[in-house]
Amino acid sequence: MDRAGRLDKCAVFNCSLAKQRTDGAASVRRSTFLAIGMMVAFAVPHSQAVAQTTVPAGTTESPLQLVQPPGPGQSAPPITMTLQDALERARKNDPQFLGAVSDAKSAHEDRLQARNALLPSVNGSVQYLGTQGDGGIISDGRFVTNDGTHVYRAWGVFHQDLSPGTFMATELKKAKAAEALAEAKAEIARRGLTVTVSKDFYGLVVAQRKYATAQQALEQAKHFLDITQDAEREGQSAHSDAIKAEIQYRLQEQAFDEAKLTMEDARLSLAVLLFPTMNENFSVVDDLDSAQALPLFAEVQAMAEKENPDLRVAIETARQSDLDVTAAKTAFLPTLVVDTDYGIEANCFALRCPRASFPEVGPVPNLGYFVTAVMNIPVWDWGTLRSKLHQAEYKQQAAKATLSQEQRLQISELYAAYNEAAIARSAVDASRHTAELAAESLRLVNLRYEGGASTVLDVVDAENTLLTARNAYIDAQARYRAALAGLQTMTGTF
Repeated sequence: MDRAGRLDKCAVFNCSLAKQRTDGAASVRRSTFLAIGMMVAFAVPHSQAVAQTTVPAGTTESPLQLVQPPGPGQSAPPITMTLQDALERARKNDPQFLGAVSDAKSAHEDRLQARNALLPSVNGSVQYLGTQGDGGIISDGRFVTNDGTHVYRAWGVFHQDLSPGTFMATELKKAKAAEALAEAKAEIARRGLTVTVSKDFYGLVVAQRKYATAQQALEQAKHFLDITQDAEREGQSAHSDAIKAEIQYRLQEQAFDEAKLTMEDARLSLAVLLFPTMNENFSVVDDLDSAQALPLFAEVQAMAEKENPDLRVAIETARQSDLDVTAAKTAFLPTLVVDTDYGIEANCFALRCPRASFPEVGPVPNLGYFVTAVMNIPVWDWGTLRSKLHQAEYKQQAAKATLSQEQRLQISELYAAYNEAAIARSAVDASRHTAELAAESLRLVNLRYEGGASTVLDVVDAENTLLTARNAYIDAQARYRAALAGLQTMTGTF
């Protein structure tokens, strides 16, 4: 057959097919595609995703099974957790956060020890000194420091350091600055852990939503494939429509498997943070739709000035460097140490006893005191004290430069984080409206296809657009949550 004859036969076939569409199949296709449009338009993309893969009816493929680690209590009901529950669990298991908290507690004890070092100390001691005698020739022992062969000491010692550092409480102030520094670092670790857990928590929520959306898209693609195949068997549509519908179904099937893999990976990542042993038997509460509003920038700026832990770290570091310089300067001044001893040091263990060298006097009191006061005056140390002062001054200059840079950096990061949150908030509203438009577009395309004014490519394109729009809406919500968590690392909870 020549080319003209083939074209004539094709024209006759196309006219016949168009007539069949407009006459015999109009009522059937109107009901079926209207049902598809309504199902897509009103499908709920935020429903809780099930854990098992479902395969549409009519297929022979086996469901894809992902390997999962065994965990305790898998047969028990899953643990339902909110974001706050997840944060509490993570704070009990994260080693970096626990280490920062431990350092803060240790710094608190250092402050108590520095405070106590300023106060007088009282110690008690009891000693016996046995000295070799001289055979009774004399009453003293062979050691000149002992006045007899038996010496008993029972002392209470009162000790006090009187130095410029004691009067200025330099070490106590340094300990307070170190404690504040450690607490600020612990707060940084806590807020950083909050960001990490929030991202993984909402990462799982997003993965579950996308899994549910992919499952719905797969069911819709399978339903559309069945309709085109039935229409082809009845001679009401071209074979190319069925081929395109099958291609769409295969692509959605692959996307469904990828969505399931993403969901399982997100669950594993969150399980590592929340449990001391690997356990995937939990579910998370989906509260993406209840995100809090973004405060005004003036409020955020006021909170950042008071609650920024990074700035506190720089401030306390500079404060420590100032105190190091003060301590280095006071090291040039004299120090005074006072020891007061009260008790007995005698040849008999009693409050009164006779002296061997003065037997005629009789028993005399043993209980008494003596005071020792020592003043140390730095005279010459080959420049060691001056070298230490220079070291402290160098560190002070570096700390001041760091503080200045940190202040500028925090201001810029605050503006950037707030702008990021504002853009994310706007994107949530815009993507929600886009998803609504995509659902309406699919409904209208289905109606046009029902009337023969649209092709199967238009339907497939509308389905893909709706899937993309809904996933974009989910991603926008997760981005806004992450932006809020990042902003709160500088401002604290609001």
